Amino acid sequence: MDFSNKLVNWYQVNKRDLPWRNTVNAYFIWLSEIILQQTRVAQGMPYYLAFVKAFPKVEDLANASEDKVLKMWQGLGYYSRARNLHFTAKDIADNYKGKFPNDHQKILKLKGVGAYTAAAITSFAFEMPYAVVDGNVIRVLSRVFGVDIPYDTTLGKKHFAELAQELLLVENASTYNQAIMEFGAMQCKPKSPDCSVCPMQDFCLAYSKNTITELPVKSKKIKVKNRFLHFLMIEESGNVYLGKRKKGIWNGLYEFPFLEFDERLLEKQVMKNEKWSDIFKDSNTELLSVSSEFIHVLSHQKINAQFWHLKVNNVQLENFELIAKKNLLNYPVSRLTEKYFQAIELV
Repeated sequence: MDFSNKLVNWYQVNKRDLPWRNTVNAYFIWLSEIILQQTRVAQGMPYYLAFVKAFPKVEDLANASEDKVLKMWQGLGYYSRARNLHFTAKDIADNYKGKFPNDHQKILKLKGVGAYTAAAITSFAFEMPYAVVDGNVIRVLSRVFGVDIPYDTTLGKKHFAELAQELLLVENASTYNQAIMEFGAMQCKPKSPDCSVCPMQDFCLAYSKNTITELPVKSKKIKVKNRFLHFLMIEESGNVYLGKRKKGIWNGLYEFPFLEFDERLLEKQVMKNEKWSDIFKDSNTELLSVSSEFIHVLSHQKINAQFWHLKVNNVQLENFELIAKKNLLNYPVSRLTEKYFQAIELV
C-alpha cells in the first residue's frame, strides 16, 4: 500500500479547496459529480454554486421547470446530463421522499449515474469502500503500474476496476478516491507531467521505461463527422420563429429552423437549393445578414454553422412558433446559438 499512502500524503499537502469537498450532503455531491462530468473544475464551479443556490434541496430541483434547468445549464454542454439531473431529482423526491438513497445499488440505478458516479457518491457521502475509476484514475494507474491494456475495451475496464479496488484504502475511501483523482488532475497530467517532483517516481514503471507519453492506451478512434448547418433567424413584425428540439444532443433546447447540407455551400448555392425554396417559395424575403462561420466541435461531430437573419412574411413552419425577438435570451439554447447572440450583441 506504499502507493496508496503516498497518494493520500500528497493529497493532504496539495489538494484544492473545493466546495463539494466540504460537505457529506449526498445531494450536493451528486450535483457536483454530474456537473463535472467531461467538464473542467474552473468551468463547472460557477454552475455548481448557481445550482446549489437556486435548488438548495433536491425537491427544489424536482419542482423546477425543464426550461429553467436547461437555461441554467446553458453553455456547459452535454445537455443529456441536465435532463437526467432533472429526471433523477424527481425520482428521489417521489420515490425516496426527497432523501438521497445511501445504498450503492439504488444509487447505481438512478438515471445518469454510472459506476464512477455511484462510487464517488457512496464514498464521499457515506464513506463506503467503492473505488472510483475515471480518466484521471486510469491515467495514474496505467503509468505507475505500467498497464498497457486499452482502457476502452471490456478487458481493460475490468482490469482497471479491479486494480483500483485493490488499491483502495477501505477505512479511508473518501480521502483516497479524492486523492487519486486530484493527483491525476494536478500532478500526473495528460501532457508534460512534472515527474521530477512526483512521489511515485521511485516505482513508476512508465517513468523508468520512458513510456509516459504512450500511456494510457486507447483502442478506439472516434470518426468525426462534418456537418454544415444554416440556421435561419426568420423575423416577422418583431417576432422570430423558435422551436423546441425533441431529440439529439440538443434535446429540450430551443433553436431556429435550419438547413443541413453534406458540404460547404456558398450563399447563392444555399438560396438556390430546393430546401430553401420549400420554406420561402410563397413569401417575400429580405436577407439582412449572414454570419461568419461558427465552428462547434463535439466528440463525434464537427458542426460548421452560419446564421441567416431574414425578414419575411407569409411563412408557414411546423413545430416552430413566433416569439418576441426581445425575449430570445429567456430561452435555453445551445452554446453555438449563444455564441451567435454574443456576436450580434443580443446578449
